[in-house]
Amino acid sequence: MSDGRPVSPYLVPGFYDRALSQGRHREIVGGRWDETGRAQMDVLRAAGLRPDHRLLDVGAGALRLGCRAVPWLDPGNYWATDASGGLMRRGREVELADPARLPVEQLIEDAEFAYPGVTPRIDVAIAFAVFTHLPHDRLAAALGRARVRFPGLRAFLFTVFLVPEDRFAGAFRQADGVVTHPARPPWHMTEAVLHALTEAAGFGMDLRDTVLPRGQRLVEARPK
Repeated sequence: MSDGRPVSPYLVPGFYDRALSQGRHREIVGGRWDETGRAQMDVLRAAGLRPDHRLLDVGAGALRLGCRAVPWLDPGNYWATDASGGLMRRGREVELADPARLPVEQLIEDAEFAYPGVTPRIDVAIAFAVFTHLPHDRLAAALGRARVRFPGLRAFLFTVFLVPEDRFAGAFRQADGVVTHPARPPWHMTEAVLHALTEAAGFGMDLRDTVLPRGQRLVEARPK
């Protein structure tokens, strides 16, 4: 908790159950469904993802990326984790043109970024608009565990909100209008902190200039 608020709105008790009962599986993953899904596929292909690679979608939600990646990847090569297994299963049911291409066993509920049951043979991982809603220690945990769990990992792509060093302590309006904060969601960080976190987890990183929804910055982390 921070200032009496949950560290993420997604951690409010009953959040997922209420949203799913109201048919809001697209809205609760941030809206802009088509735009953001296309952006995710674009950055993955630019990073070298191939159909024969195994992709891990961290914080997959209702499969905004999955509904595009599953038909594009070779069968069985899409894996997903999320704090809500129900949200992923709803996405599989209603957003996939052919749900049979995605075994339900490859949708793994995981709120701790421990990747239980995920194949160790992951080639590329992506966490889009995930760590923008969580404290920095969750990013550190996710990277550190991925480095150990997936020895053949080629790249881990994720997004963050960045601020200048002298603006970290207060609210900051991002380029797309979102106001971010140092100690509550949506969270921001400085580039120096970002470098320190990725280095400590055993990754080198490139900060991409790709224009993304809501002013997020794309980070391409590659194991050293």
